Amino acid sequence: MSYVGPDFEPPQPRRRRGPLTVALAALVPGALLGWLVYETVGGPGDDGGSGRAGVRSSSPAASSAPSDDAKEPSASPKPTSTPSASAPAASGPLKGKVVVIDPGHNPGNFQHTSEINRKVNIGTNSKECDTTGTSTNDGYTEAKFTLDVAHRMRTLLQEQGATVKLTQDGDRPFGPCVDERARIGNQAKADAVVSIHADGSGAGNRGFHVILPGAVHAGAADTRAIVGPSRDLGERVAGRFVAVTGSAPSNYIGDGGGLVTREDLGGLNLSTVPKVFIECGNMRDSKDAALLTSGAWRQKAAQGISEGIVSFLRG
Repeated sequence: MSYVGPDFEPPQPRRRRGPLTVALAALVPGALLGWLVYETVGGPGDDGGSGRAGVRSSSPAASSAPSDDAKEPSASPKPTSTPSASAPAASGPLKGKVVVIDPGHNPGNFQHTSEINRKVNIGTNSKECDTTGTSTNDGYTEAKFTLDVAHRMRTLLQEQGATVKLTQDGDRPFGPCVDERARIGNQAKADAVVSIHADGSGAGNRGFHVILPGAVHAGAADTRAIVGPSRDLGERVAGRFVAVTGSAPSNYIGDGGGLVTREDLGGLNLSTVPKVFIECGNMRDSKDAALLTSGAWRQKAAQGISEGIVSFLRG
C-alpha cells in the first residue's frame, strides 16, 4: 500500500538516498527546530551507551526487542510495577503533550513462558498475553533492541518538552500483556503511542514497515475514531524514518510503501488514542541485523521515529 505522506516520498534506488534524505527533510520545515546536530556513540552490538541526536545527556542503553508477528500479546497477570514515568518535562514545543513508548516484549519473557502464553481478550478474539520476540542469528534479542531504542527516544522527546511514559522499562518479570499495553496508553490520555519492534522474517527480507490499526468494532475494541489520526502518525513516522536512517520500506510486506494495516493486534485494537507499531528491520537478515545491532544506527532509528512523532504532534 504505497503512499505519499507529509514527510515521505517513495523510496529511491540506494545511490539516490542522499537526495531523498534532503528532499524528505525539506518536507517538515520547523518540525524539529532547536534539535542539535548529533554525533552518535556506539558500534555494532554496543548496548553500553546511547548515541546523541540533539541530546545533552545520554539515555539508558539497556535494549529490548520487539516481536515479529504476534506483536501484541494478550493480557497478562497484573504488573508488579507501574509504567515507567517521565522525568519532569522540559520547556519546548511539545510541552503539555504526552507520548507513550511501548518497547515490544520484555527481556524476562523467556523465563515466564506459561504466564505470557495465557490468553487475553483483544476485542475480536483471544490471543497470547505476549511473546518472547525474535533475535538475530547471533542472539541479540528483539527485547534488548526495543528497550534501547525506547530509552533513546525518551531522551529526545523529553528535550522537546514532552511527558514520556514507557509501558515497561525492564522493571518487571515479564509482560505487560498486549491488552495492558493498550490500557497504559489510554489511561495516560496519550497524544501519540508508538510500539517499537523488529521483525523475524526470512533471510533476504529487508527493510522497515509501520503497522496501522484497521477499523475494528467488536467486543471491547472500537478503533474507528483513531484510524485517521493513527494513519497520519504512521505516515510521518515512516517518512522521517526513511530520511534519518536511509532504510528503505520493507521489500516483503506492505507493497513497497512501508505501511501495513492490521486488525489482529490487541495493542492496536484496544487503543483509544492514536497508535502505531514500527518494525524497524528484520533481525534474521544479516544485513538488517548489522544495522539493528549498531548503537549508532539505533540512535538514528530513535531520532527518525521521534521526529515523526514531533511532526504529528505539531501538525
